[in-house]
Amino acid sequence: MEKLHRNSKNGLLEFYKREMGFSSPRIFSHRVSASQALIEHIDLYGKLNGHQGCVNTVAFNSTGELLVSGSDDKQIKLWDWAARKLKLSYPSGHLDNVFQAKFMPFTDDHKIITSSADCQVRLSQILENGSVETKRLSRHQGRVHSLAVEPGSPYVFYSCGEDGFIQHYDLRSCSATKLFFCSSYAAENNRSPSIWLNSVVIDPRNPNYFAVGGADAYARVYDIRKYQANASTKEGSPVNTFCPNHLIKSDNVHITALAYSNTSELLVSYNDELIYLFQRNVGLGPNPLSPPSEETEKMTESRVYSGHRNSRTVKGVNFFGPNDDYVISGSDCGHIFIWKKKGGELIRMMVGDRHIVNQLESHPSIPLLATCGLEKNIKLWAPSAKDITPLPENFQEIMESNKQGSEDHSRVSFTPDVIMHVLSLHRRQAHVYIERRYNSEDIESDEEENDEREAYLLGFSDGDPPEDGENSRECIIS
Repeated sequence: MEKLHRNSKNGLLEFYKREMGFSSPRIFSHRVSASQALIEHIDLYGKLNGHQGCVNTVAFNSTGELLVSGSDDKQIKLWDWAARKLKLSYPSGHLDNVFQAKFMPFTDDHKIITSSADCQVRLSQILENGSVETKRLSRHQGRVHSLAVEPGSPYVFYSCGEDGFIQHYDLRSCSATKLFFCSSYAAENNRSPSIWLNSVVIDPRNPNYFAVGGADAYARVYDIRKYQANASTKEGSPVNTFCPNHLIKSDNVHITALAYSNTSELLVSYNDELIYLFQRNVGLGPNPLSPPSEETEKMTESRVYSGHRNSRTVKGVNFFGPNDDYVISGSDCGHIFIWKKKGGELIRMMVGDRHIVNQLESHPSIPLLATCGLEKNIKLWAPSAKDITPLPENFQEIMESNKQGSEDHSRVSFTPDVIMHVLSLHRRQAHVYIERRYNSEDIESDEEENDEREAYLLGFSDGDPPEDGENSRECIIS
């Protein structure tokens, strides 16, 4: 019994202890929400339908009562997820796919920030009469994949983009400041100007620290106190870097997503590789290319989570449970993977999309999960199944297929010069678009229909813009 209690596997034991008065409501809630028995009962709770394109982002408000979503259809939608009811829908003001949408805390859920493939970061203000005003706060020189809100702040957040820059925002002045750019460690003595960035996250225990990841193998941690408002032309200097030992100096992987736990552990998801968990302050230091000692190699060993495949899209990664007891990720095979954080054991594999599961968001206080992918809806997952749901009978075959696909794809590698050449082409496309789009001072022209063709450049497609009559809003795998 004591073993069951320690591992929180037996949900019935926790109910018994609560009824007998042996555990407080708060302890009971945490233990049950973290129990493996509850995770094994998670099933599809419902779907939220309404978007006309792939759903790229979902986020709960601070209380968990509302869910915000953004899509390729450029719409922002607010949901009462419990009633499965759409509360509000409005045009984001973006000219291309919406990649991120987040509530600003302590604003009565009336302020929402968004980012997009059109290089813009925008603020939506929901007015008392129910109408919405949106305005551009800044723009990058490339697509903006990620936003990070400072915990507990109604004003401060960050963005990162494919231009390699980190921008800092303060809504009190509606100002955006370029802090610095991230350069590549591809060659120790010949560092590239910048790398594209896919993810920025803030350490919840110390918001002075934030981590970024993108087009190489290194997750970088920075201290905001080292940067001033005039630092925009400077290269950033991380206070720590994280990378699995076997990927140091690798030039054929990149980071798609990061996540911090509530104890400042850093979770890193790689394209066509695995997911790794790093302990706080146990990194490679500011220069990851310095030859590590044997002791450092042992200290920097990370936990590994495998079985999924992260290749065809920019996938997220996250924690699940009140104490971040589980690691969750989507996959190219359309499944949702749930591993135990401690030990890395795979305990659930659920079909979450007919194609690909991209993003997963945990409810802030109850065992509920929102996911989205290439389908045009949001799926809600809760412990609603009557019986324990085991792993699929063919889970080994699915994992082996994912592994084989990743290995085959990773054999096709590109030199840093080729990667930077492709990126420079992308930047030139974005620059041409921005010059054409923003040369005029008439901001009202943001909404004109003929801008949609120009916005297509930011998709960085290998093909030509869509012909008349074709649907330019179809989901694009990037």
